[in-house]
Amino acid sequence: MSIQTLTILDNHYQESNDDVIQGLTQTPKSLPPKYFYDDRGSQLFEEICDLPEYYPTRTEAWILSQYADEIAQITGSCELVELGSGSSTKTRILLDAYQKMADDCRYLPIDISGGILKTSVVELQQKYPDFSIQGLLGTYEQALTHLKSSSSQSRMIFFLGSSMGNFTRQESDRFLSQVAHASKPGDYFLLGIDLQKPQEILEAAYNDSQGITAAFNLNMLSHLNWRFQGNFNLDFFTHQAIYDQVDHQIEMYLHCQENHSVSLDILNLKTSFQAGESILTEISRKFDLAIIQKQLEVQKLQTLKIWTDPQNWFGLILCQAQ
Repeated sequence: MSIQTLTILDNHYQESNDDVIQGLTQTPKSLPPKYFYDDRGSQLFEEICDLPEYYPTRTEAWILSQYADEIAQITGSCELVELGSGSSTKTRILLDAYQKMADDCRYLPIDISGGILKTSVVELQQKYPDFSIQGLLGTYEQALTHLKSSSSQSRMIFFLGSSMGNFTRQESDRFLSQVAHASKPGDYFLLGIDLQKPQEILEAAYNDSQGITAAFNLNMLSHLNWRFQGNFNLDFFTHQAIYDQVDHQIEMYLHCQENHSVSLDILNLKTSFQAGESILTEISRKFDLAIIQKQLEVQKLQTLKIWTDPQNWFGLILCQAQ
């Protein structure tokens, strides 16, 4: 791949150290979900998306298959910027819709996993040879900062998969503020959100019968081991996901089964676990459409249209910056 097709945003793991140290030295312990996504974690997440219990990916893909042409007609030809692109599988539905409008299109996929980003960019360049496709390797924050002054063309930023559910309310407010600052008046923002539904459906989606989600969760410790020269023993930890019906969020944990001393040498960090102690590795908030619209409006992101599936399990919201 030539340098023109992949831009590495400087020091995209620079901020990692403090959040790991803080998360593993506080009580209760926690880790940010971005550490799921080394190359192995990204591969496991792609497998999760195909699981029978995991409805979000196929439900969102169905909505896109029904309404991608309408989305493209509303926005017109524009620069497409995807946050957390992964393999860009669902994105191809959107790209097909925009290809019907114009032969040339600019698509910027953004991800922190270099392996899957490179692979998807190469595949997309072959599938859409008339499109300008350039991957950005880095965090959401770095990418949005990079985007602020990079284009005079009309733009649609999109964030699929309900990944905003991994943010706390405060973090999602900050994220939406960053999206708004990276957008000019008239630009668009397409947001995928997982909607509230019965507990048994949600917990089954995150505790799949094949154990793929458990492997994905445990892989976070493998990621920390190789990135920071650590000694987490994965055999000491088990996976569990539960639904908090008060806060409307899935909470994913790694439970330590034995007393365990852990060192992360690059961080000069030593910590210990007692048997029964847990690490919170992810929250996945489930949204109410009326509440999220108000949250968007605070950032001057005006809702233009909402699309859902027949069961109202998932929603796509198209906004426009004011």
